[in-house]
Parts: sequence; C-alpha cells; structure tokens
Amino acid sequence: MATSSSEASKTSVFVWRGTDRQGRDTQGEITSQNHTTARAQLRTQGIRPSSVRRKPKPLFGGGKPIKPADIAIFTRQLATMMKAGVPLVQSFDIVAEGLEKPKMRDMVVNIKNDVATGTGLAPSLAKYPRHFDDLFISLVASGEGSGTLEVMLDRVATYKEKTEALKAKIKKAMTYPTAVVIVAIVVTAILLIKVVPQFAETFRSFGSDLPAFTLMVVSLSNFMQEWWFIILLALIAIGYAFREAKHRSVAFAEFLDRLALRLPVIGTIVHDAVIARFSRTLATTFAAGVPLVDALQSTAGAAGNSVYAKAILQIRDDVSTGATLYQSVRSTGLFPNMLLQMVSIGEESGALDEMLDKVANFYEEAVDNAVDSLSSLMEPIIMSVLGILVGGLMIAMYLPIFMLGSVI
Repeated sequence: MATSSSEASKTSVFVWRGTDRQGRDTQGEITSQNHTTARAQLRTQGIRPSSVRRKPKPLFGGGKPIKPADIAIFTRQLATMMKAGVPLVQSFDIVAEGLEKPKMRDMVVNIKNDVATGTGLAPSLAKYPRHFDDLFISLVASGEGSGTLEVMLDRVATYKEKTEALKAKIKKAMTYPTAVVIVAIVVTAILLIKVVPQFAETFRSFGSDLPAFTLMVVSLSNFMQEWWFIILLALIAIGYAFREAKHRSVAFAEFLDRLALRLPVIGTIVHDAVIARFSRTLATTFAAGVPLVDALQSTAGAAGNSVYAKAILQIRDDVSTGATLYQSVRSTGLFPNMLLQMVSIGEESGALDEMLDKVANFYEEAVDNAVDSLSSLMEPIIMSVLGILVGGLMIAMYLPIFMLGSVI
C-alpha cells in the first residue's frame, strides 16, 4: 500500500497542444500524475487537448539553478501584473513566457497549475521551501486572507529586491580580491614548478655558493614539484571539510558568525548588514499586519547571523511575556543606540514600521559606503602582495646572475 500511494503522489511535466474555449490553437505545460489526469485538468481549464505527452528530461541536468535573485524578479513581475489588474493565473502565464531558466519556468508553471485547480497561492508556494521561506509564505498568506494580495506582493518584492541588492553589493566587493588571490596563487605555483627549475639547472654550472634567498626559493620549488598533487588534494579536502562542517555543525557555524563580527573592518560591515536586514524584515512583516511575536520569529530566521538570531528569539520571548520591544531589544546589548531610539519613537507614535524602515535605509547605505571604501582600500594592498610574490621570485632567480656579474 505504501508503494502504491508513493507512486500515485509522483508527478511529471506534460507538454500539451489543444484548443481553448474560443477555438484557438494553444499549447503549454502541465504537471500531473499521468496522461489521463493531465487531460482531465486541461478540460477543467476549458482546454480541449489534442495531444499530451510527457516532457523529456534534459540530457545533462536541468539547466541553471534557481537563485534568490530570480525569486526577487519573479515576485516583482507578479506584483506588477496584479497591480495592473491582470488575473493571478494569467499573470503566471505571462511571467512564465518570459523566463529563460527551464527550472524556474517549470516551477512557475507548476505553481500556476496548482492555483488554477483551486489551491491558494501561499500553499502552492509552500511546496518549494528551498526558494520561498516562511517569511515569504506568511506574508503572501496574510495578503490572501485580507484581500490585499497585490499590495503584499509589492511589499515582498521590495523586501527581496533590497535584500538581494545588499547581498550583491557585499559579494561584488569580495569577488575582486578573491579572484586576484587565486591568480596570485596559480602564478606563484607555475613559477615554482615550471620556471624556477630551469634557473636551478643553470645555477648548478656556476660552481659557487648561491645566496640564501635563492636557496630558499629553490628548496621551495623542489618541495612543490614533489608534493604539488598532494597539496592540491589537501586544499580541496580542507575546502570540502570546511563547507560540510559549516552546514552540519551548529557550533562551528556559530563560531564563524562570532568571528565574522570581530574581524576588523569586515566585522563592521557584517554588523551593519545584519542590523539592516533585521530592520527591513521586521518593518515589512509588521506593516503587513503580522503580529509582533510572529514577525520576530520570521525575522530571526532571516537574520543571517546565529548570534543575532538567538538575540532576536530572546526578544520574541520577552515581548510575548509583556515587555515592550524597546526594552527587549535593549536588554540584548547587541543593537546600536540609533535603532533603540527609533524603536522607542515608533512604539510611542504607532509608526514602528516607518521608523524601522528608516533604520534599514540608513544601515543599507552605510554598508554600501563601507563596501566601496573596502574595495578601494584592498586594491593597492592586493597588488602590493601580488607584486611581492612574483617580484620576490624573480629577484631570487636573478640574484645569482647579478652576483656573478659583479665577480667578473
């Protein structure tokens, strides 16, 4: 029985052709359990199918993966369509037609089919927890329940856009130094493995003692030639172990989060980014009419740092026992005075969401400025390090030649 029910729950994507109620030729995709059910679903949508066939699976995977930025764009498109008065199911069709990623298009089509058969938008999105988190689902459910889905989608879209923009800014700042460091390591390794040995052969014919610096580089080159493959495997293993430990070990992940907050310069950026994310998330959920305790629960999940996630959960517990938000936030000792004052003013004036939104804007701008400054500061430092590495190797190789010339 378990096997049959499991098989019955499996779905596939079918490609269909047919005619609509006006007799016009149309085609598309639908997710269903089998051909018969797919035809029945199409008929309930007013489509007379002429052919229904299972969509073939791609030969090499399913294309590019769905990223958070794709979800942000999808949400903005859906919100724009609904604000323009386009029905929800038709909005999905329009959005799906413009999507280039097969995985994203398939997911949107599947959600559309669920909504077309009477399932709510929030439950349909909840089937994809990897792409739509609890915060997203709760806001959409709130919009559906209050009849303001288009307004709620617009708020969610704005939240996702600002969050992704902040992430993109930080990633962009780290891309350049990471790329330069990788290039520096590769160039240094090539010089040690391929170039230095050629010089070493020449030095053997000199018949004189080599400078200590040159001997050190030659010894390093010999070590690299003998052990480079083991070193490469070790680096790959360390990288894999680090990633697995971060995902599997809560204690290790918390240690990394605490370390990130204590690093010079970078710690300030991480702190401001967390404060901006906390303020933006809480402002969005509170403005959507979500109760404060539930809003804090969602905000903890979106904090992006375990230290602050624990603090936000503590704030939630304090608020649930009757304490004010200002008192609860202040008791953690982790949040800046500006946030505390704005929360206090927001609670007294009844405009908490507006005050938090202002705090989010301030700290997002602070992160932008800090990232720009960090990028400008790191460029000369990285180039200096790269110059020292490559230049040092070249000096070590040519130093014996210079000494030989002076002797002659």
